Amino acid sequence: MAKHLDLGILGEQLAKTYLLNKGYRLLEQNWRYGRAEVDLIMAVAGKLIFVEVKTRRSSDHGTPDEFVDWKKEQQLEFASGAYIERVNHQGEIRFDIIAIVFENEDLYAINHIEDAFWPDF
Repeated sequence: MAKHLDLGILGEQLAKTYLLNKGYRLLEQNWRYGRAEVDLIMAVAGKLIFVEVKTRRSSDHGTPDEFVDWKKEQQLEFASGAYIERVNHQGEIRFDIIAIVFENEDLYAINHIEDAFWPDF
């Protein structure tokens, strides 16, 4: 497997563990709808949280969250709408980004950005 894919998988695992330790409950991981994918779908306090995880080896060319562009937001909107309909969720939702930057193999920083964006439903 390519190194960037390994880093992405590691980032998703770290993000999942981080959120679980904060009391979130995992509903889905790598949930796909058509060509769109949601890295993590979590629940906390009755809210559905759709989480995009971005992992980078450095922030020399920008922070990981800066790589969540309008196209990715549209894909998340598309997939989240399908998920909400599938589970008939009637409560609040939120879109978060977890940005992880590795300084080296063992040292990394996690930035959890709650309410990172709001799609045009």
